Amino acid sequence: MNLRPIIGIPTQTQEAVPGKLPPCWIMSQRYIRVLASAGALPWLIPLLEDDPETLRGIYQQLDGVFLTGGVDMDPATYGETRDEMCGLSDLARDRTELALIRWAVADQKPVLAVCRGIQVLNVAGGGTLHQDLNAHAALIKHDYWPGEGGFPRNLLSHSASIVELSRLNQILGAASVKVNSMHHQGIKDLASGLTASAFAPDGLIEGVESTNGHFMIGVQWHPEELVESEAPMRRLFAAFLQAASEFQQGLVR
Repeated sequence: MNLRPIIGIPTQTQEAVPGKLPPCWIMSQRYIRVLASAGALPWLIPLLEDDPETLRGIYQQLDGVFLTGGVDMDPATYGETRDEMCGLSDLARDRTELALIRWAVADQKPVLAVCRGIQVLNVAGGGTLHQDLNAHAALIKHDYWPGEGGFPRNLLSHSASIVELSRLNQILGAASVKVNSMHHQGIKDLASGLTASAFAPDGLIEGVESTNGHFMIGVQWHPEELVESEAPMRRLFAAFLQAASEFQQGLVR
């Protein structure tokens, strides 16, 4: 029986609305629908960083981990004090995702991470982040916000050059792709277990992957918003689910 791979998607905290809602865990439907359409069984993961036994039990049922976009990581997770330009953070989410990634690295479980997700991968491996890219005059605009700026989420705002012979290059089948951009933070010091596989025109790292053959890819853009129009982004999700299927079948354990 050929089972669809189970892909875990950590949620984000929605604070209580007094008199209306208790604290909630939420996640955009877009990620779930794209993964399901690509052949996954999406599994939303609660932020049980204070209950590691239950969190570990959930993790063990997964064939892959998908990290989404979201709020800024708490700078304390990478040993820095908070800058005034650092935005809202969700420490329970930080701790949950860092635990999941470290387990996945140990088990060689496939990981795909987008936007904030690439930053979590970097921090999990000991890297650091720029708390606000706008503080660096040499960098291009990266914060094409849909709400504040009115930019569409699928706006192809700049190119990303893909490192030749990288896993990302083999999957996307291109030396350069046009990408969307909805972030104000980015990788500063690259983690030792990662190699850069894509760059923005200003040199900012836009893609990373594992150095040891483990299927662990992070991209700074939002490929889930581009699957209808961009074939390379469909191939990225297909490659991730193929790796998760192989893990499910015991081919990479």
